[in-house]
Amino acid sequence: MYISIISGLFTYICVLLAVAFFTLFERKGLSYMQLRKGPNKVGLMGVPQPITDAMKLLTKEMVNPVMANWLPYYIAPIFSLVLAFLLWQLYPSMCACSYFKWGILFFLCVSGMNVYATLMAGWSSNSKYALLGSLRAIAQTISYEISMALVLLFPLFLIGSFSFIEVEEAQQLVWMSLLMLPMSIIWFVSCVAETNRAPFDFAEGESELVSGFNIEYGGAAFAAIFLAEYANILIMSVITSLLFLGGGHYFFSYYSHVVLMSKVLFLAFLFVWVRGSYPRFRYDLLMSLTWKSFLPASLSMLLVIGMASCFYF
Repeated sequence: MYISIISGLFTYICVLLAVAFFTLFERKGLSYMQLRKGPNKVGLMGVPQPITDAMKLLTKEMVNPVMANWLPYYIAPIFSLVLAFLLWQLYPSMCACSYFKWGILFFLCVSGMNVYATLMAGWSSNSKYALLGSLRAIAQTISYEISMALVLLFPLFLIGSFSFIEVEEAQQLVWMSLLMLPMSIIWFVSCVAETNRAPFDFAEGESELVSGFNIEYGGAAFAAIFLAEYANILIMSVITSLLFLGGGHYFFSYYSHVVLMSKVLFLAFLFVWVRGSYPRFRYDLLMSLTWKSFLPASLSMLLVIGMASCFYF
């Protein structure tokens, strides 16, 4: 029991450190894409910048809106961070507390609850800007969750298991992304939209909503929402690597996590690259993309895979 608790705490500390330095990686990457330097004043080449940012956020005074519903107002950031940490229980490492036989089903259940944290944060702030931002984020998340769940059925049909470990082991000869490249692209775009990242960051329209559902938050509460968002980006990169890029299982045990983390780092860089390359979509084009393009394509391909599986078995 104590070993599980210590390993879980060690995993969460590593996740927090990874999130902190991923923000530095993103700021540096975007700055060089835009022909500027980025953070370079704090320490050597700005490396301690995430630590100073965390100290600044955690020591700032929290603003308490007078008209806010204080209980859900304070629960929403904690709930969002807890859900992000729950998803990291699926990471197949030696320090994991336990392994889920039904890990993919657990992932769908926990990721589907993120909308409640967004809804609580926007509604309890008692601000029109926060409420509009939360409604837009919820509509976007639910819409792209459908296409993401349908694409997730493809490896399940081919492998016949809900375990991430078995899905990873089944890709020793060929990656799923090579078998179904269009579906893997749809999955990645849905992941970008699911995490509210540019060019799908409609929860944070600066021209009309300032910062969206988290506009009334500051200090430690804003830091919790920020950590949850970036932790979700990293875990989506991990899950994408396990589902479509073979993970790192088929290499020697010493190098397996190095290979897995290399793939995760590449996918995380793709999130940054997309943000630095494309402007924000129009909202109607965003919804048309999933309902009129991704959904029919996923259903059609799923029908083909289902019929092929029935004939095979």
